[in-house]
Amino acid sequence: MSKPSQKEALLRIGLPVLAAVVLLGLWQAWVTCFEVPAYLVPSPWLIGQTLLADWPLLGAALGVTLKITLLAFGASAVLGSLIAFLFVQSRWIEAAFFPYAVLLQVTPIVAIAPLIIIWVKDPTLSLVVCATLVALFPVIANTTTGLRSINPGLADYFRLQGASRWQLLTRLRIPSALPFFMAGLRISGGLSLIGAVVAEFVAGTGGTGTGLAYQILQSGYQLNIPRLFAALVLITLSGVVLFATLAALTRVVLGGWHESARPLH
Repeated sequence: MSKPSQKEALLRIGLPVLAAVVLLGLWQAWVTCFEVPAYLVPSPWLIGQTLLADWPLLGAALGVTLKITLLAFGASAVLGSLIAFLFVQSRWIEAAFFPYAVLLQVTPIVAIAPLIIIWVKDPTLSLVVCATLVALFPVIANTTTGLRSINPGLADYFRLQGASRWQLLTRLRIPSALPFFMAGLRISGGLSLIGAVVAEFVAGTGGTGTGLAYQILQSGYQLNIPRLFAALVLITLSGVVLFATLAALTRVVLGGWHESARPLH
């Protein structure tokens, strides 16, 4: 690794960590100095203690939420890619069905989640469906844009060389779409987690579900605010880890040839 790359990695990791340490220190000092009650705002130290003490409960709930998130993310990546490939086959198909894909983005999941939970009898599958609907549109939109964004000169060259439709797709459209696809995945990953949590909230009100959202609801009912904050911390950390993983995957896939993934100098 070159010195510029080491410096960039240090700044990318070190600065956020330093900012987090400063903010947590200010939070701890504020709660301690002003004697803020734990049932209003618990201190970071108390949240950490609660996280360790209640880990058997919160860890199991984290596993459920992550399972739903990852299943929804995988489903949205596969379905979104297939739909995008279908759209680029014909402008007529895209014009006819793309508005319905937009409906997935603009329809609040809290409005349709109760119906999905009623229609789909399996609790886990119903939550995965809800989260997939939330995460699907970025993959469709970004991948479709990427498949359309090919260099016209290269497209003409492929045709002059007698390239088939399949060769044009696999050797030109897909490589050109990879940066867009990876960007869509990074957005979809966070939305999968959001969709899973929202679906768990809706399902939890009916007494089903054991994810982190349900633990937040239960902690709120019991005024166990430290556990509520501990569950929020786990959700936040899960989102950060998911985004960092997808960002690292993007650098691996695109780092050797695309400008967007090259290190800054």
